[in-house]
Amino acid sequence: MNSPGVRRSRTSDPDRRERIARAAMSVISRSGVDGLTHRAVAAEAEVPLGSTTYHFATLDDLLAVALERAADDNIRLVRTWASSLPVDADLAHALADLVVEHLADQRPHTVVEYDLYIAALHRPRLRALSNAWDEALIDIFSARTDAVTGRVLAAMFCGLLMQGAIADPPLSVEQFRGMFRRVIDGPGGA
Repeated sequence: MNSPGVRRSRTSDPDRRERIARAAMSVISRSGVDGLTHRAVAAEAEVPLGSTTYHFATLDDLLAVALERAADDNIRLVRTWASSLPVDADLAHALADLVVEHLADQRPHTVVEYDLYIAALHRPRLRALSNAWDEALIDIFSARTDAVTGRVLAAMFCGLLMQGAIADPPLSVEQFRGMFRRVIDGPGGA
């Protein structure tokens, strides 16, 4: 028992909420939305089970934070890509490389993004977060083309990521380049 006036020291863990959110992304990446449980996230984050339910009362809360983090991460990556792309860059070439990067180095983020994107079909609460990803892509790609082409490229980019995540064997970077070139230049383009 503590003496009056003596405070017990409490361990501070200011990053716990963020670790839990990132752990939810890892669980979804590995096991899909159906594998997301508070217990699995607690084990992944190495925190007590009560911490996950304290910060995220429901599985939908965990889904929402995982989607928010995945979308934010992916948007940041694509914005960084766009800002580093030279003005005279071959856009079809660059977009194909971006798809390949998202299917290789960024695969866990891509898998989470699209698992949660599909979950948003049945969970209206997640739709605004999924739409943020779509709108960011449209803005980024429209800045290099025009509004309509930017929207088409965003839809194409998302579709190629979803197809590429499950394709066996995956399409080659040359095939991606050809498809992007067709959209950017049109049927009779270069």
